[in-house]
Amino acid sequence: MTKILLTGFVPFLEYKINPTMQIVENLNGNKVDGFEIVGRILSVDFQQSAEQFKQYIVDVKPQIIISLGLAGGRYKITPERIAVNIKDGEADNNGYTPVDESIYEDGADAYLTNLPIRNMVNRLQEEGFPAEISNTAGTYLCNTIMYEGLIYAKQHDGVRAGFIHIPASFDLAIQHGKIPGWNIQDLITCIKLCIEETIHATNV
Repeated sequence: MTKILLTGFVPFLEYKINPTMQIVENLNGNKVDGFEIVGRILSVDFQQSAEQFKQYIVDVKPQIIISLGLAGGRYKITPERIAVNIKDGEADNNGYTPVDESIYEDGADAYLTNLPIRNMVNRLQEEGFPAEISNTAGTYLCNTIMYEGLIYAKQHDGVRAGFIHIPASFDLAIQHGKIPGWNIQDLITCIKLCIEETIHATNV
């Protein structure tokens, strides 16, 4: 069966819950229109997470790669348009803080996703969920993973890859105290809809 690699992250920074883990664990093993979802969790470590991610790709051999990240403070589902060749931001879970580093010294400045992000946003809005395309995945781990996924897609014909940022879950919003939250089942439903739109675009 053709595989979809769906990834999320462990908790990080001040976020003691990461709803991307819950989504990935919930959807792992689900089958959608001839595709099987393979869920995997990544560490929040600039030195390790990219290598974990690339090994997951080798193991799974996916035709579709969708990575999820928490954007605490956002209140919409936001598929990302672009990944840039930069690592920068707050400390990762092991205390490493990159400043203006390249992901690859000889890498392209940026890559655009080939996920059907406009179709995703339209479908989500039609189903009653707030959504919009985001034009920045930041420069933290989410951007690094998106960049790695897009490199793989560029090197393998027919592979689609990209990244979706999600809001906090209610549990995280309550724990954190200063960010909006969504029902976790709604977050899961939204990612299912995005997967359906990607499969449709892939099969056309």
